[in-house]
Amino acid sequence: MGGKAYALLGPTAGGKSRLALELAARHAVEIISMDSGQVYRGMDIGTAKPSAAERAQIPHHLIDLIEPTQSYSAGRFRADCVRAIMEIQGRGKVPLVVGGTMLYYKALTQGLDALPQADPALRAQIDARATRHGWPALHAELARVDPVTAARLPANDAQRIQRALEVWELSGKPISELQNSARQGLPFQLKAYALIPEDRAVLHQRIAERFDRMLQDGLVEELSALRARYALHAGLPSMRCVGYRQAWGYLEGACGKAELREQGIAATRQLAKRQLTWLRSLPGLEPASALALE
Repeated sequence: MGGKAYALLGPTAGGKSRLALELAARHAVEIISMDSGQVYRGMDIGTAKPSAAERAQIPHHLIDLIEPTQSYSAGRFRADCVRAIMEIQGRGKVPLVVGGTMLYYKALTQGLDALPQADPALRAQIDARATRHGWPALHAELARVDPVTAARLPANDAQRIQRALEVWELSGKPISELQNSARQGLPFQLKAYALIPEDRAVLHQRIAERFDRMLQDGLVEELSALRARYALHAGLPSMRCVGYRQAWGYLEGACGKAELREQGIAATRQLAKRQLTWLRSLPGLEPASALALE
């Protein structure tokens, strides 16, 4: 291997997993998931996890790490991913990082910002304030202490507003000031490739077909079983995942089956659009057609 690792990035439903499995069939590859949804146990259908047969054939890592009630950070991903790559290399195999969670890729390749760790109690307090006053009110609160961050966040971006306020209250400094303050190198060479569909209409069709399969395979029933097993609420990071967020609304009676399908497909298309924007901004990516494992 010569200390090399590989990354295959792309939008959701773009064909990354299929290509990765094809490569693994021809090379001594172990796959590392870079998917913020696949870390949750029991969330299989809506995160398009590899099947049991695929996982038995090709080793997969960073899947089924935590319960849906828990949180997983970009910092933990970086540490877990670096460790997995080093272990795979130690076995003489080829590490292939595959996924579309671009924040995780940024953490892996550019290092971590010097930010305080999450504080569950403080997050619960912020969520309680949002319940009473609404996220736009907390966005206005953020604008007073960190106008730079507030200016780039929509007024209803609950997850990022919450994190920015949490950082302010824990550190007394704006998150915009702390970000980009620390960079860490990697103990191996990482070559990254992007699988970007040339035809956006084809990608949209794949997204619709995949979401329909998820519904047919039991996405709603999967979430219903998770709700019966765990003390879940809609604000958990796991329940903000595309597909589960819309299925939650359906189970709460906020929409019907037709609306669930429309909302799920629309949200997935928006996710793919954000992923493509990220990909275009990342330096040094080669096209997936050039991916050759050495």
